[in-house]
Amino acid sequence: MYDQFKTRAEGVSAEVHRFPTQATALDFILGFLRDEGVADAPQRRAVWADCPFLAGIDRQQLEGIKGLHLQVSREQAAEAHIGISQMDWALADTGTLAQDASAIDKRLVSTLPFIHIALVPTTGLTPDMPTWLTQVQPKDSAYLSLITGPSRTADIERVLTIGVHGPERLIIIFVDELGGTH
Repeated sequence: MYDQFKTRAEGVSAEVHRFPTQATALDFILGFLRDEGVADAPQRRAVWADCPFLAGIDRQQLEGIKGLHLQVSREQAAEAHIGISQMDWALADTGTLAQDASAIDKRLVSTLPFIHIALVPTTGLTPDMPTWLTQVQPKDSAYLSLITGPSRTADIERVLTIGVHGPERLIIIFVDELGGTH
């Protein structure tokens, strides 16, 4: 299923990676933040919504990154270059991510910054929407979010435009040892 998801997600311009452990995923993320020049300045900051991934790592590694904020506000997310959140599920047949986004910080970091890094427990990978619908409990969620690729629209003179209604870049990171939140 992972290969099918990767093919579909990359077909809509997402970048997909897979790591066996949270430690290797964190190393990738820290390198990515460094390469993107995260700093404590507008449009250079990163915001990270609270999630189970953060509970499973040594947060001291994050303290040395100037411009990385773990407390998310609307203003911080709007000024951020990178937003990081954890998804609950991934639908292989469409390359779609799904999340219980009842917490506002999850929505802010996945929609306002230029780049969205989406962490996904590999156990959350499902073959398709009908299977996903057997796992999700809408009555327990105030807000379900589905994300397929970076933001795109063609409603402006029928010209495809990336990033108008959300991030221009979507980095999806599957983590094998990461437990699901559902």
